[in-house]
Amino acid sequence: MTTENRMGRGGKTATGMAEKLALTIAVVRSGMEMVHLATGAFVLSAFLFFGTASKGATTEIIYSFAGEDDGEYTDTDVAIDAAGNLYGTSVLGGEFGGGTVWQLSPVGGGWVHTVLYSFTGGADGGEPYKGVTLDSAGNLYGTAVTGGSGSCEGGCGVAYRLTKAGDTWTQSVIHAFTGEDGSGPGARVAVDDRGNVYGMTPTGGANGLGVIYALHSNSNGDWTLRVIHTFTGGSDGSSGSAGKLVPRGGHVYGGATTGGANGSGVVFELTPTQIGEWGFRTIYSFQGAPDGSFPYGALLFDAAGNLYGTTYYGGTSGLGAVYKLTLIGTREWSETVLYSFQTGNDGNSSISNLVSDAAGNLYGTTSEGGLGSGTIFELTPGQGGTWTESLPHSFQGPPDGAFPYAGMVGDGAGNFYGATVHGGDADGDGAIYKFTP
Repeated sequence: MTTENRMGRGGKTATGMAEKLALTIAVVRSGMEMVHLATGAFVLSAFLFFGTASKGATTEIIYSFAGEDDGEYTDTDVAIDAAGNLYGTSVLGGEFGGGTVWQLSPVGGGWVHTVLYSFTGGADGGEPYKGVTLDSAGNLYGTAVTGGSGSCEGGCGVAYRLTKAGDTWTQSVIHAFTGEDGSGPGARVAVDDRGNVYGMTPTGGANGLGVIYALHSNSNGDWTLRVIHTFTGGSDGSSGSAGKLVPRGGHVYGGATTGGANGSGVVFELTPTQIGEWGFRTIYSFQGAPDGSFPYGALLFDAAGNLYGTTYYGGTSGLGAVYKLTLIGTREWSETVLYSFQTGNDGNSSISNLVSDAAGNLYGTTSEGGLGSGTIFELTPGQGGTWTESLPHSFQGPPDGAFPYAGMVGDGAGNFYGATVHGGDADGDGAIYKFTP
């Protein structure tokens, strides 16, 4: 099966984000079966793939996408609610071929898959990348890179909301991008504690290099979009990353994949001002190898206020890096490369956010490397600020997953969940996995 190129970050295609990947996956019969339920949902049979692991870690495929109406090409972060239900998107497939929003629910030791919404590719949007975000009321928010309106070919994309009444989910477009206010929104959105939605676009805006936007719900139920920063391609960067913005302490933090003082991307901070504007400040400009270069994934704060992330390029071998930003005083940040991905069987080219466990270990994914289809990696802190990398899992393709283009989310019990864009059962249309360190 050969996957078409789809628009990704920074003017690349989805396949271009991993330029060296050959996304032609062998169709392998795995013996994995699905049973169609009367509700229209699917439940995975008892067969699970357990991959190679270290230190007792296990990785199992909990759902394989079947393509067509079921969805395919799951370039998605995974969200989790208090009941343990998982949510995400497929870029393609669904009833109309424009992608889906899906739910996986734990039932009787298995998982039930339900398509909550199928995009038409028209006014409602199409090709929803990077998943959805839950608000405190259980509503889902996301973006689709095509459809909607505007002057862009195929539409400039939309921001949308899914609300639930009983067993029915209803999708509504809360903003259709015009191009002037951004286009091709492929980053996962953030929702703050007041219900405001924040996101980035890789293109569009006054300079054509993307924007950062905020959406506010009005008393009449309508939504108002405000561009709070327009990327210039200078010291502020360009092409907002695919990672979700992080609201924290009244500020908003994120990354821009390209641009900056050295052309290798930046990490930034946005602060609201007393006159209702937002102040933008670059807190770190990546320098390229041996430093990091091109940050695609979301940021992670630890309890001490340090920031962690990954880069697609850079590091000592040019294959990507994991970095830490430490606040010095009140405004200055110092960067440290914790690990540079290496040649050989190591992972490389991370597009991942990071997650941590109770012991302070960091976990993420690489889109390539390992046995050839990407990895889950672990970084363990040691003496004197050193970190040791290990690979608890190397993806191998069907019936295992293949090519994790997103990171993971934890369930609070020590398990993590993520998605791969290919792999799974015989069709190789994508998979959801559970990783237990």
